[in-house]
Amino acid sequence: MPAAPASPAPDPRRKPCIICVAITGSVPTKADNPAVPVTVAEQIESTQAAFEAGASIAHCHVRDDAGNPTSDPERFARLKEGLEKHCPGMILQFSTGGRSGAGQARGGMLPLRPDMASLTVGSNNFPTRVYENPPDLVDWLAAEMHKYDIMPEIEAFDLSHIVQAARMAGDGRLRRPLYVQFVMGVKNAMPADERIFDIYIETLNRFAPDALWCGAGIGAHQLTVNEWCITRGGHTRTGLEDNVRLDRDTLAPSNAALVRRTVDLCERHERPVATWQQARAILGRPLRAA
Repeated sequence: MPAAPASPAPDPRRKPCIICVAITGSVPTKADNPAVPVTVAEQIESTQAAFEAGASIAHCHVRDDAGNPTSDPERFARLKEGLEKHCPGMILQFSTGGRSGAGQARGGMLPLRPDMASLTVGSNNFPTRVYENPPDLVDWLAAEMHKYDIMPEIEAFDLSHIVQAARMAGDGRLRRPLYVQFVMGVKNAMPADERIFDIYIETLNRFAPDALWCGAGIGAHQLTVNEWCITRGGHTRTGLEDNVRLDRDTLAPSNAALVRRTVDLCERHERPVATWQQARAILGRPLRAA
C-alpha cells in the first residue's frame, strides 16, 4: 500500500499566543500616568485585572518607598505571595535588569524561584546611559537561574544578543529551548523596524531553531510590534512598563486595558490567546509544588 500522505505542519500563526504584561518597570511614574502601579498592593491589583483580561505572564519589577527601582528580595517575596494568591497559575517573571541594582544584587531575588526571569546577555546603549551586562555577571545570573530551575527570558536589545544566547545554549550555560524577546524601540538601541524584526526571527531560527520568541515594542511602537508578533506566530508583550498610552492623546487607564487591546488584535488575526495552562505547556513551566 502506498504510504499515507504526511499531515501538514500546523500553521504557527494559528497557535495560541502568550501575552506577557510588564506591569511596572523601572522608569514610568505616576507623573507619567497615574495608573502605573508602584506599591506591591497596587501591582497585585493591576496584575490580577491584566490576568483576567488575558495575560498569562507577569513581568515584574519592584519599587522602594520613594518609588525608585530596587532589587529588594523582601519586596519581590511579598509581590510573589500576592500574585500566587490572586492570579493562580499565572507565570511569574522577575526582572534582573540593571536599573534596579548593581552586580549580583540584580539577582538577589532568584532564590525565591519565580517561574522565569529576564536575562540580557550583552551590553548596549540606552537613552542616557550604557546598559552594562559584563560576561561574568551574565554567567553568574544564568547559573543562578539554572540552580533554581528558572527559565530565562533572553531580552535581545541587539542582534548580537541573539547570537550570544545561542552560543550559551550550545555550551550548556543556558538550557534549551531558549525563550527570546526582541526589544525594539529603545532610543540608541534597536529601532522598531519591520525588516530588522524579520532578520531577528531569521537569525534566531538559524542559530537556535528550537527557540521560542516574543517581542516588545517601546512607547508608540508597542501596538505595531504586537501585530508583527501575532501575525508571524510569535508571542508578545504589553503593559505600562513599555508604554503608558493608548494613543498620542489618551493615557492607558490600566495594564488590563493594554492587555485587552492585544487580545482584540489576536482576535482580528485569528490567533487564539493562550490560557495560563497553555502558556505553561508551551514553555515547559509546570506549577511548582507548594
